[in-house]
Amino acid sequence: MNTLSLLNDRSKGSKSTPARINRNSKLFKTILRAIQEKKGEHIVSLDLRKIPEAVSDFFIICDATSTTQVKAIADHVEYLVEQECGEKPYRSEGRTGLQWVLVDYINVVVHIFQPETRKFYRLEEMWSDAAEADHES
Repeated sequence: MNTLSLLNDRSKGSKSTPARINRNSKLFKTILRAIQEKKGEHIVSLDLRKIPEAVSDFFIICDATSTTQVKAIADHVEYLVEQECGEKPYRSEGRTGLQWVLVDYINVVVHIFQPETRKFYRLEEMWSDAAEADHES
């Protein structure tokens, strides 16, 4: 399953889980720190909570300059979130090609892109109704 079909698959189910989160939540902050520690670039979050058809509450999106860095960021996000929040991802996709890795924590979906792939898919434009926040360190 590719990353776009994963998002479509997720939209068929419920996005709600017992705990609602916000940008101050431990999960959200841990994900951001993990990305920053592995030097992810152009980090933004999209607040999707007011968009009824959204598959998640937040998207966190970043760039990585190589396949090695894409993998390192994804691995570090999963490691740090498990260590500090006790959560494993619902699903992770895209590790074969390492152009776009998606790490899905239900309420927060992390998108780690190679720059050209991010430009091609333009998630920020697709979800332009979402409130966007820049998280450059």
